[in-house]
Parts: sequence; structure tokens; C-alpha cells
Amino acid sequence: MPTSESLETYTQQKLEKLASKFSSIIHSDVFFKVEKDPKGNGRICEIELSLAGPRIFASSNEKNFELAVKNTISDLEKQLKKRKGTVKPYI
Repeated sequence: MPTSESLETYTQQKLEKLASKFSSIIHSDVFFKVEKDPKGNGRICEIELSLAGPRIFASSNEKNFELAVKNTISDLEKQLKKRKGTVKPYI
């Protein structure tokens, strides 16, 4: 879906902060979707991160895209912290 410049810069800033904390991030794919939802939600943000090893994926469905991006990044950060605790560097 076509997005606004403000949404793109907001998402890029959030991903750059995440990449500065976790240097193992190679690439990210961001997808925005709009669905009809009777609860008032329907703005979906899906982010897939490429890392060494399996990819990490998170998605959230919220009232607006900024909130969806924020929650998706939060979910990805939790997954990255968990993975960072289990992965050991080679010495």
C-alpha cells in the first residue's frame, strides 16, 4: 500500500534505533495493510528481520499505523533480547 513520508520516516527512525541496539540485524522488510475490522482496528504492520540464523517476524493490528509500528518494534525487541541471550559468540 502507498504510505506517507511521515510514516516512512517514523518507521525508519524506529528501525534505526533497533539496529543500533542489535548489530546482528542484516535487513528488514516492512509491510502495511488495511483491513475492515468492526472493532475499529484494521491498520496492520508486519516486520520481518533478517539475521544470522532464522528470521524474526512480528505483526500487530491497531487503530493507526504509528501505534502498530510501535507495538511491532516492541515485539521484535523482545524476540531479539531472547535470542541474544541464547546465542553465544565463537571465541
